[in-house]
Amino acid sequence: MSNIEFYSAEGLRMDGRRWNELRRFECRTNTHPSSSDGSSYVEQGNSKVICLVNGPMEPENRSQLSTQKATLEVNLNIASFSTTERKKRLKSEKRTQELITTLERTFEQAIVTKIYPRTLISINIHVLSQDGGLLASCTNAVTLALIDAGIAMYDYISAVSAGLFDTTPLLDLNALEENVMSTLTVGIVGKSEKLALLLLEDKVPLDRLESILAISIAGSHRIRDIMDKEVRRHGKVRLSKSSS
Repeated sequence: MSNIEFYSAEGLRMDGRRWNELRRFECRTNTHPSSSDGSSYVEQGNSKVICLVNGPMEPENRSQLSTQKATLEVNLNIASFSTTERKKRLKSEKRTQELITTLERTFEQAIVTKIYPRTLISINIHVLSQDGGLLASCTNAVTLALIDAGIAMYDYISAVSAGLFDTTPLLDLNALEENVMSTLTVGIVGKSEKLALLLLEDKVPLDRLESILAISIAGSHRIRDIMDKEVRRHGKVRLSKSSS
């Protein structure tokens, strides 16, 4: 494919967005109240993710116990119909395990685990549709589900992907864009510029990295604001029900 198909001379991408624009982002909390302690649903473009959180609870396996802090368990289920591509099973399983490890490491630092010793926090993620930014969508869904479950966190972790096309940084890549350029996924702590997550796919010139990080941080802050509105909206709904 030619360069013009991905980023035109007028500064427009394939889907009509400019270089620093997010895809449509929608989120809901408490989507599965009967089957989990906390739940969420996130749509980031055409990527759709459900997250269910249970815990803190006593683990069935005593070997999972830590006397110092909670143990985090992440399960990731990517539906076979979530993408039109049919990838080799071994390659897909390796990618899934990489995502699980990244999410566990990220949220072990984000959750105040020391106040939940000898307990297990189970996070189950279900990917219904993939269209780029999978790690970012999962991160945002987990954040909302943990908040819905009432589990103490230091702050929001809001994530977005970005890439470099020729010399132009592009925010919130879709699947087609991810296939042709280097991709960086960033997770930001609250309204700060602290990185909770940084995953780089392929190589990026060092002199371009700062510009990609800058738009990623700005994009993450916008996603954080949308997530915060949803949390506050649902909080008001719960408060009105409890007071009536």
